[in-house]
Amino acid sequence: MVGIAATEGASCMTRTLILPGFRGSFGDHWQAHWLRDDPRAVLVEQDDWERPDLDLWNARLQEVLATTDKALLVAHSLGCLLAARIASSPLAGRVKGAFLVAPCDPALTEKLHPGAIRFGALPEKRLSFPSMLVASRSDPYMQFNEARRLAAAWGSSLVDLGPQGHINVKSGFGRWPMGYRLASLLSRERGRSKSAVGAPQPTSHGAEGPSFRSPLT
Repeated sequence: MVGIAATEGASCMTRTLILPGFRGSFGDHWQAHWLRDDPRAVLVEQDDWERPDLDLWNARLQEVLATTDKALLVAHSLGCLLAARIASSPLAGRVKGAFLVAPCDPALTEKLHPGAIRFGALPEKRLSFPSMLVASRSDPYMQFNEARRLAAAWGSSLVDLGPQGHINVKSGFGRWPMGYRLASLLSRERGRSKSAVGAPQPTSHGAEGPSFRSPLT
């Protein structure tokens, strides 16, 4: 059974906001597990995951942030672009960290799914909150060198998972205890410069991990 440690009162808790990629994160996807494992997690919805609307999604994220004191953004693929865009919002101060996994390159995504996504260019502005970008060397949605460049532009620490596809169910990532541990490192990013960090390749992506401990509490 996956539980969560008690903290000092609900007002002090960090709320986890799940930002999925194209077509959503359902079933055995690691974000779906995170949503189930963390009782403080909230899915920021799209009306149609097959035709994501950036403006509508951005408005919904801001609505949730407006009722949240502290938030951790847990984003995958397309969700990483939304997380980067919120950094310029007046509500960005409520974001205490962003865990950005396998961001997608809009140009490559357009080639793979013509006409489905209109998110414009990649945001290039440095993020106003601590962030970690987790990248794969075999991701069809973003070349690793571009992920490295993007991490530098955003001021994100970079985790290199090696050749792990798009870090989704197809590449073997169900429940992902290592993701919880990596996200917890964001609390240490405050007040220090960010640098690239290495991480071992996960060996049991779907394995049941230790009790869930929400990052940034």
